[in-house]
Amino acid sequence: MKLNTRTWLAAATLLGAAQVHAAVVLQYDNFADTTGLQINGNAAAVGDVLRLTPAIDWQSGSIFSTNTVSLASNASFSTFFQFRFSSPDRGFCDTGNVCGADGMVFTLQTVANNVGASGGGIGFFGIPKSVGIEFDTWQNPFDQGSSNHVGLDVNGSVNSLVQAEVTEADMNLGDIWNSWIDYNGATNLLEVRLTRSATRPANPILSVTRDIALDLGSTSAFVGFTSATGASHANHDLLSWTLRDNFDPIVTPNGAVPEPGSLALVLAALGLGAATRRRATQKQA
Repeated sequence: MKLNTRTWLAAATLLGAAQVHAAVVLQYDNFADTTGLQINGNAAAVGDVLRLTPAIDWQSGSIFSTNTVSLASNASFSTFFQFRFSSPDRGFCDTGNVCGADGMVFTLQTVANNVGASGGGIGFFGIPKSVGIEFDTWQNPFDQGSSNHVGLDVNGSVNSLVQAEVTEADMNLGDIWNSWIDYNGATNLLEVRLTRSATRPANPILSVTRDIALDLGSTSAFVGFTSATGASHANHDLLSWTLRDNFDPIVTPNGAVPEPGSLALVLAALGLGAATRRRATQKQA
């Protein structure tokens, strides 16, 4: 069905009335413009993506918000980002996956906007008062599972409190991955979703209860990503990123048109309104 401008405006108005969103404090549909970000180490803007580390051994890079982000009073937040790992080193590891190294970490920390280190620490190691979600592509001795996993890290340690193996595909094969991370400080529930599909998964790959405000010692933090390579490597590219400063799960990434379910509800409401107006007109006639 083709919708005219008036219909789209009405749909947007109804959808806006039904959904009151927290503030979007960071939104990058791409990284042609990196205003508001501190880029560190070997990280660099390459075209319209942020290359956290290039496919060279022993590199490290990070990007963080230039200033601290004030999260909700209980440190709640919701974020969505897209990433791609490509050109992996062709060494093989635990399960025969092509193991480039070492991955990246979505990071909240209170230290500074220019931290990060190389190797198996994935740029996160040694950052105190920090919480990270690692997307790890190398199995180090302290890892609990395979070389292809997601984990929760705190206080600068990459010995994850909990890990989940990524079974959909090897993250090193150059696909675009979509990740949603939501933290509800009212319940202390942290959920991570990850897929190559554009559709937000119903179930998280990682779900854990954790008091992030206590870990950080603050509800204001520098927010960003760290990455590193070691004796193996890959390009670690961030493609887009949106962050909200409260628990407000992002269903439609990057401000796109409403997701099908919400749009259907809006159109149904518009149809109901039109039918009501027709009936009223008929009665008057």
